[in-house]
Amino acid sequence: MCESKSLTQWLLQVVALLGLMAFFLWLGLHPRSPTYTIVGFSVPVSNNGSNTATVGKGNDRNRTLTFYLEIENPNKDSSVYYDDILLKFYYNRVTVGKKALPSFRQGQDKTSQFIDRVDANAIVWKKLRNAIANKTAEVKVDLVTKFRYKMWGRMSKHHGMNLQGRVPIGSDGNISGKKKIKLKRDSKK
Repeated sequence: MCESKSLTQWLLQVVALLGLMAFFLWLGLHPRSPTYTIVGFSVPVSNNGSNTATVGKGNDRNRTLTFYLEIENPNKDSSVYYDDILLKFYYNRVTVGKKALPSFRQGQDKTSQFIDRVDANAIVWKKLRNAIANKTAEVKVDLVTKFRYKMWGRMSKHHGMNLQGRVPIGSDGNISGKKKIKLKRDSKK
């Protein structure tokens, strides 16, 4: 009887140890989500708070927002394959403009930077410009994308990402206060 009891205990210990090893291996290999940060944002203004002078014909150059987006892959053992990234910019819940960044691959433990422009909606542009002159402007940024991890030659399923951030704009047309705005999941959902 003693032998069967000790054999049962030994088997239970082995199963428990294997379960713990599998859990810690899963924790160590589970990829972390990429981070998205607005590191620069500018709206063209002159010293008196009005639009900059146009170059050439038309007003399209006056209504251009410039953004600097940084995407970091914190995983040392997996690459990330992004689908198209859609960025939407809002002022007072009205769309200022939107931009789609094309799909790309990001290597292990790499950071990618995107500098791009968005043509602003003419109606919202006037309101945004007045708010910048009054030092009360804040632009909301929404980022939507899907991505997959590639680890040990295998691709994961698609993971969805829907992030938001608020960018305060100073009278100079650049980010005021914090210099970097990390995009986060909406806490209201």
